Amino acid sequence: MLKNHRFTNYALSDVKKDLIAGLTVGIVAIPLGMAFAIASGVKPEYGLYTTIIAGFLVALFGGSRFQVAGPTGAFIPILLAIVLQYGYEDLLIAGLLAGIFLLIMSFIGVSQLIHFVPRSVTIGFTAGIAVIIFSGQIANFFGLTGVEKKEYFHETIMELMAQAHTWNGYSVLLGVIGFVTILSITKFAPRIPVLLFALVVPTIVSVIWLDGRVETIGTAFGGIPKTLPQFALPTITFNKVLELWQPALIIAMLGAIESLLSTVVADEMTHTKHNPKRELFGQGLANIFTPLFGGIPATGAIARTATNIRSGAVSPLSSIFQSGFVLLFLVLLSPYASYIPLAAMAPILMFVAWNMSARKVFAQIARVRSGDAIVLWVTFLLTIFVNLTVAVQVGILLSAVFFLKKMIGELRIKKQKVTAAEVMQFGEATVKYNIQGPLFFGTAKKFEDQFESWIQEDVKTIIMKMEEVSVIDATGEAAIANLLDYAESEHIRIIIKKLPQEPRSFLKKSGLYDKIGADNFYMVKDLT
Repeated sequence: MLKNHRFTNYALSDVKKDLIAGLTVGIVAIPLGMAFAIASGVKPEYGLYTTIIAGFLVALFGGSRFQVAGPTGAFIPILLAIVLQYGYEDLLIAGLLAGIFLLIMSFIGVSQLIHFVPRSVTIGFTAGIAVIIFSGQIANFFGLTGVEKKEYFHETIMELMAQAHTWNGYSVLLGVIGFVTILSITKFAPRIPVLLFALVVPTIVSVIWLDGRVETIGTAFGGIPKTLPQFALPTITFNKVLELWQPALIIAMLGAIESLLSTVVADEMTHTKHNPKRELFGQGLANIFTPLFGGIPATGAIARTATNIRSGAVSPLSSIFQSGFVLLFLVLLSPYASYIPLAAMAPILMFVAWNMSARKVFAQIARVRSGDAIVLWVTFLLTIFVNLTVAVQVGILLSAVFFLKKMIGELRIKKQKVTAAEVMQFGEATVKYNIQGPLFFGTAKKFEDQFESWIQEDVKTIIMKMEEVSVIDATGEAAIANLLDYAESEHIRIIIKKLPQEPRSFLKKSGLYDKIGADNFYMVKDLT
């Protein structure tokens, strides 16, 4: 049976289970939080602040028992673009605006519309994001120096090629050790927190044998302070809102999609049911408050949520414990993070990119020669070479165009034999057409193009059998009205047979029903 309440049948004994799950997720969240922040162009501690605050607030106010929120890889390209174009301070404003957008989405019920984003679009931009994340770590993996972060993929590749001669063999060694650690643990000991070990093992090697020969968090960012995140209200002006509302909206849309996908995965794993409106409300609050403490935008993290469930979580307390564990790490152990080599972070993010790339689904859609394949490739390439904002907009628009093209083909008009009963009632000069499919703005012209062939000198009555007309919109209604006017000018009667209740009600509301006349409508039992 599906359960809605997040603390149904919660017992004191479940606290231990949530504590263990929270500690386990926290171990995973620490390296990811720092890595995602660095890849987004900001300091590593901002990723930890996000993990702490967003994880706590979404657990408290969200709509899922098991959701774990924090910084995610999906945000990296758009956050990096904002930082490069506007700066870190404006990223905080964009994150706050995104939180407001998420609250609005919650109140107006946008959670249901998220499910209408075509899969070819989501897979396309997700795969594109994976490519950007992977390529963005090449410099750290090879220890390249003098590499400037670029907004566009092709600029990044050109910069990497220009600085390829600065590669550091010790960085490559640490990167390979990280990869070997990930692959070994994943294959032989999957229950061990692989990402933590992938960070610790190369760090130990670096500290013991390679001290000073590779770049670390300490040398690159000055280490991670032990202090708690400080409250600071960003300076928001009207001009800043005008500049940042569009990227903020993309952050909100992407965050909504990611968080709701994560809750769906959690529901499938646990046979529970989340509250989508409340989930977006929690995500909105988290993204409003996190920037006030220096954090970056956050959303539900599928990998951490799945880890939470597999670790035995029972309630949202597990995510609260996770936030507490990361907070303790920040206060007690953060100075040791200064020793982590950037080359050790690279395999972690490359591994995340590989897992999020949706390779099999991408290949499955791409193999089929259809509009979905075109949408997939266009979204993918625009995500890589332009930006996520344009990719999502064009992908959705293309999907709509292909859908309309398909729906136009769904309208079928066939001439049928007039029955004896119809001849007796309307006379010999009667013709009948069977109309199937939607009659809307995309198919109205195709419908109107048939009029001239229908109107003939010897025709006195036209029967339109519309039993399989699924929908009529304002343009379709206007097309029927044009036919009626055309027929009246030729003294031809129009009969509409077996029109379903919903489109018939629409014609009544528009007034066309009365213009046609109730005597010219025949329901299911009237004519055979």
